Amino acid sequence: MSRVRVAAFSVSLDGYGAGPDQSLADPLGRGGEDLHQWVFPTRTFRAMRGAPDEGSTGLDDEYARRSFDNVGAWILGRNMFGPVRGPWPDGEWKGWWGEEPPYHCPVFVLTHHERPPLEMAGGTIFHFVTDGFEAALDRARAAADGKDVRIGGGVATVRQYLEARLIDELHLAYAPVLLGGGENLFAGLDLPALGYRVASHVASEAATHIMIQRS
Repeated sequence: MSRVRVAAFSVSLDGYGAGPDQSLADPLGRGGEDLHQWVFPTRTFRAMRGAPDEGSTGLDDEYARRSFDNVGAWILGRNMFGPVRGPWPDGEWKGWWGEEPPYHCPVFVLTHHERPPLEMAGGTIFHFVTDGFEAALDRARAAADGKDVRIGGGVATVRQYLEARLIDELHLAYAPVLLGGGENLFAGLDLPALGYRVASHVASEAATHIMIQRS
């Protein structure tokens, strides 16, 4: 059965999914890279960077690997695709990940400005959706063809889908760091009132993995 899910989404102990002062040079904000130290050493992440025979294979790698299982389409906020603001000046910017992004399936990017689809190596096709997050989900579900739709972020995008009760499951990786500012994932949201509950939690040395599900 197709699900809409968030997976391997890193959060600080004080609730931030990105640090303050995000920029082209520091796309995760100040301290933002510290949120992801649990995944960087894993075999799954190393394989994405072209080193498939390297990396750890413990609990963190299991969650990283599972985050890609049965995913037929992704949805990203515009910031997750790149730093360009306003109308697209040209087609030069093709994402943060080089010629072969790690998605390998259709990706729907939320934006207010039209842009033709962008086909990349490895099966990734970026579609730029201008008619809202619900329309993006409809298109992603159709493209996923029975597989899951993964909401990749950023924080504002996850919050949109949470507030609309459209996410079935969230896997959050709580990193043992404090950012003190940035983009807070849950500020002002009443998750129990929205029908969400903690389904499981387990800790590695680098992160606490929490699964949240919608009733």
